[in-house]
Amino acid sequence: MKKYIILVPFLWILTGCKYFLDVQPQLQVDESLAITNANSAEVALNGLYNRLGSDGYYGSNFPALSYLSGGDIQWTGSQGAPQEITARKVTADNGYVGSAWQSIYRTILAANYLLETVPNLNDPLLTATRKSQIQGEALAIRALSYFDLVRGWGGIQLVLQATKKPSDNTGIPRSTADATYAQVLKDLTDAEPLLTETTNRNRVTRKTVWALRARYHLYRKEWAQAETYATKLIDDAASYKLVKPYSAFFANNAVNTNESVLEIAYSNSFKNGHFNWWLPPALSGRREWAPNAQLVTLLNDANVGGNRKELIAQTAPPGNLWYGKLYYRTPTGTDPAYLIRIAELYLIRSEARAQQSKLATALADLNAIRDRAGVPLSTASTAADLLLAIEKERQVEFPFEADRWFNLVRTGRATAVLGISDANKFVFPIPNSEILADKALTQNAGY
Repeated sequence: MKKYIILVPFLWILTGCKYFLDVQPQLQVDESLAITNANSAEVALNGLYNRLGSDGYYGSNFPALSYLSGGDIQWTGSQGAPQEITARKVTADNGYVGSAWQSIYRTILAANYLLETVPNLNDPLLTATRKSQIQGEALAIRALSYFDLVRGWGGIQLVLQATKKPSDNTGIPRSTADATYAQVLKDLTDAEPLLTETTNRNRVTRKTVWALRARYHLYRKEWAQAETYATKLIDDAASYKLVKPYSAFFANNAVNTNESVLEIAYSNSFKNGHFNWWLPPALSGRREWAPNAQLVTLLNDANVGGNRKELIAQTAPPGNLWYGKLYYRTPTGTDPAYLIRIAELYLIRSEARAQQSKLATALADLNAIRDRAGVPLSTASTAADLLLAIEKERQVEFPFEADRWFNLVRTGRATAVLGISDANKFVFPIPNSEILADKALTQNAGY
């Protein structure tokens, strides 16, 4: 996606279908359809969440980059793009990589448009408090978008202005990874005071920002701050807790349980694409992604997976095929996408505490996760043992979410666990189409 493309927020939601996202966007803003009043601002904000949940972003392809790269998911179908990812032979023409990149930047452009337009609206129905809330949500979603770009591709182009003409956001050199992370922190810091301290599992609030801060500081090895922000949510036991058993946050059509900090809601007109790739044909899917033998063994091990075995199921004989069933609902495609769960905050705090030699409390946080899963409590007694135990716990706690690959890269464990000796492969390639469109954009080394 060329970053000079102009998006028309009002049209995103009027279509009522996310497949409109595949249509070539408008190259200029139609002011009559842009953000001009309270109603169109709210419609554009809804459109921003649709961007976040689109097929290319959390609706399918971005999480897939993590779990297809992480060594526990096998490709069983006919598509070339996922085959490249699982075989670790990703090219700069890979469709999943290109789709994720484009979708994340589209989300950023949508946020930029809200950030520029909403403060200047003069509509009595749009109060100052509501303006602040909209801006805070846009900032936090832009922060998450840049966080996902930097952990996937390294330092990237920082596009911080709304795009009105082709020259607005072309010719921007790539920022360093540190500068990109700095922008993430700035956006989160700016968002926090604009948002209310409420609980909303489908929309960004101040509590959502705290959760994103915990994740951010973990990646930046700022252990004390990671612990502090994770604690803010864990201590809010009235709003967030580990639901029991493990499957309670997704089974029986559950939505918005106390497990969720942020999940994207889907419907018949705005579908989550995951079901198509995970479910077998008998359940209206294609099963082109499936847990491999290693993951099946781990999840079915009473001492490792425990009740997390509910994440997988097996087809009837003679096929006997294992498949993932986190995304399973009828009507198909109405499953939530889980962006942040309280379980992650426990493991963030456990790791942060272990890194600070707070071994007893680090172990307690790890064992909270294990207790919920119905597996024996850990007896890890050293920081090194705890960190390894946390890594293994993440493997079976989040196998179908955007976690495994990024955490192995973050901790420097991708070589030991996955056997990847070329450090250039710890980031994805910049899509060739983007480099052709903007000569200021340079390719990652090794591609």
